[in-house]
Amino acid sequence: MIIVTGGAGFIGSCLHAALKARGKQTVVVDRLRDGGKWRNLAHHAPDRIVTPEELPGFLDAAPAVEAVFHLGAISATTARDGDLVWSTNVVLSETLMNWCAARAVPFIYASSAATYGSADRPELFSDAPARLETLRPLNLYGWSKHVFDRHLLAARDRGEAMPPQWAGLKFFNVYGPNEYHKGSMISVVKVKYDEVMRGGPARLFRSDRSDMADGAQVRDFIWVGDVVDVLLWFYDHPGVSGLYNCGTGVARTYLDLAHAVCDAAGKPREVAFIDMPEALRGQYQSYTCADLTRLRAAGCDIAFTSLEDGIARYVRDYLATPDPYV
Repeated sequence: MIIVTGGAGFIGSCLHAALKARGKQTVVVDRLRDGGKWRNLAHHAPDRIVTPEELPGFLDAAPAVEAVFHLGAISATTARDGDLVWSTNVVLSETLMNWCAARAVPFIYASSAATYGSADRPELFSDAPARLETLRPLNLYGWSKHVFDRHLLAARDRGEAMPPQWAGLKFFNVYGPNEYHKGSMISVVKVKYDEVMRGGPARLFRSDRSDMADGAQVRDFIWVGDVVDVLLWFYDHPGVSGLYNCGTGVARTYLDLAHAVCDAAGKPREVAFIDMPEALRGQYQSYTCADLTRLRAAGCDIAFTSLEDGIARYVRDYLATPDPYV
């Protein structure tokens, strides 16, 4: 049995589908609530769904667990409830890590590129452990992920009991199917697709930096299928532990993204610039790019999907179909 926290969410449900394709028994830890989130699991029903409130009791009596993929979190970069974010992103993560250590269960979890803060040069996106103490996240979400990364490495350095495998993956800008429930945190790709399909231009934020042109903000955009492949690579290589970047290693501009969406949707390349919301100013990463040196050195040789190919696949195989779910 494999536990996937956040298994009804975006990345979690895509991973869950891949595990089901391998014939695995799964337990999804999540809340479905009264929205359409259940559709993320409709094609691949889990063997059991456990709410976060039920998780402690479930773990006390859990049968043999093969691995825990901990992807559940409050992931909104605009989150403001510090107590809730701390209890969810830090305390729960530590609880699961300690449980995995006591049970000798591999523990693979989601960190985030938001931990890097306002870094604006490629060399600043190194995931080398020695750089961890220099990072300054810009928002509560990124800070909470950074805190857990530091707590985990500190526990290891103190010689405390650790899971037989532990791997934290710093996800960069992920896009793809099953993200439709995410509201304001949905990927830019999906937002731009909806805009151009309504007949308008793709709208992008004006730059909030005097040294950067509008639309020239760059991010490392990664196709969700590639993220799942990386997660499964760690699962298949239980001897590899550590904190690693999970991006493509290629930074692309938002203008590139908007053009790729227009092309995939068969629409003219029309782009309009709008002011950045006040809530994002000073908390906006204008540059992200994963340094993959350590991931490649660990042996992960996955070839990542280009932005144009990923967007074309997203539109063709999902967004433009009656059933856009994995």
